[in-house]
Parts: sequence; structure tokens; C-alpha cells
Amino acid sequence: MRFLALLFLAAPLSAQTIDLSRGQLVDLTHALDENTLFWPTSPTRFQLDRLSYGETPGGWFYASNSFSLPEHGGTHLDAPIHFHRGGVTSDAIDLKRLIAPAVVIDVSAQAARDADYRLTVADVNAFERAHGRIAAGTIVLLRTGWSSRWPDAKRYLGDDTPGDASHLHFPSYGADAVRLLVADRKIAALGVDVASIDYGASTDFMVHRIASEAGVPGFENLTGLEQLPATGAVLLALPMKIRGGSGGPLRAVAVVP
Repeated sequence: MRFLALLFLAAPLSAQTIDLSRGQLVDLTHALDENTLFWPTSPTRFQLDRLSYGETPGGWFYASNSFSLPEHGGTHLDAPIHFHRGGVTSDAIDLKRLIAPAVVIDVSAQAARDADYRLTVADVNAFERAHGRIAAGTIVLLRTGWSSRWPDAKRYLGDDTPGDASHLHFPSYGADAVRLLVADRKIAALGVDVASIDYGASTDFMVHRIASEAGVPGFENLTGLEQLPATGAVLLALPMKIRGGSGGPLRAVAVVP
């Protein structure tokens, strides 16, 4: 085979082929380790335990570990059931919502001025004036610039009080903008480079509720969005396939042709 290609539907009547031999692969995933950030009320964190490491009696090297972690921490998926009774679980999400064309809406300038900034309808309209209407089936990624603060919990979450999520401050999506994206644009998924698709000070988690009710998954704690163009990338966001899960660790990779 001379090259690898990825074929996907970019719109109902068109298709696009990405030549992976020429495209740039961008990893949008924070590695899991002892510094991985989780929601402040999470009772546990990531733990890696060594089971084997070294030469075997047979004379070859062998390494093996066990790990444990909550579903919602590090770069991870929020399945619709996370905030909607009867919603789709992690293992049952349509792959077309996980592998799709992506757009990046950059609000890093606004977020730098206001840690509680939320994407507005006006922001979406401005993006579309510059780049065209967001097509159905698109994954929308919101770049706030916050990933540069990882893994400093105080700077990334706005507060590092153990067990307390009532004083968090970080930017994210706004409810009205998400209603537009979900109901009118029929997007596939939402992604963001902060800890939640709701902004840190949220008390009603309305963005989660709107997205989950519509069957739209969320990708949280992404990184590297500054390496992606506003349009033209393809996102592959494949979570651990946990049967019945409300979320799980996510390996997110973008293909930039």
C-alpha cells in the first residue's frame, strides 16, 4: 500500500480523503500520571502499580502494570448519560461523533481578559462569517489557551482546595451558543481545553445538560489546539470502551492535511 488514507463524510453529498502520509498528526491528549488533574470532588486519582518489571526466568524482559482512575479526569470523554438519564453510554456512542471534521473557535484573547468567559452566539456568528457555516456532523473545539496552565491546579481550575468545587474559575462554552450548535448546526461533539464544557463557576451545568439531552458527547482537558487550523482538520477522539460508562480516558488525535 503506497499510502494510508482516511475517508469520511464531510457533508451529506460530499466526501473527503485525508492522506495520512502527508498529513500532520497532532496529539491533543495529556498523558496520565501522578500529576493528572481531576474534578476537585473526585475521591481518587490516577494510580499506576507495577506488577512486573525485569528479566524473567526464561531470560527475556517483561513489564506489566495495573492502573485505576475515575472516568472523568485528564483528557477524557463525557458520554451523554453523564448528565441525561437514559443517555448513551461510552461504549454505545456513534463513531461518527468521535471521528469527524473539526473546527476550532479561538476565544483565548477573551479568556485572557476574563477567566469566566463563555462562548457566545456572537462568537459563533463571527467565526462563521470568517470561515463559513459550521456543517452538520462537525466536531467543534473551543480553544481558550488554558492548556498551557496544566497541571497547575490553582491556575488551571482557578482553585485548588481539596474536595471543594465551589470556587472554580475557567472559561468554556455558553449555554446559548451550545443551543445554537446542537439544535441548528447539528454538530457531532464538543471539545475544549479546560476541565469542563461548562465554565468553572457554573452551578447548573446547563451546557452539559443541553449537550447530553441531544446525544452530543464532550471532550474535556484537551491540549495542543493552537496547532490546529480553524477549519480543515479531522479529529479522531477514541475513548476507552467502558460498557455502561458515563465517560472515560480519551486519546484525541487530529489529522491536519
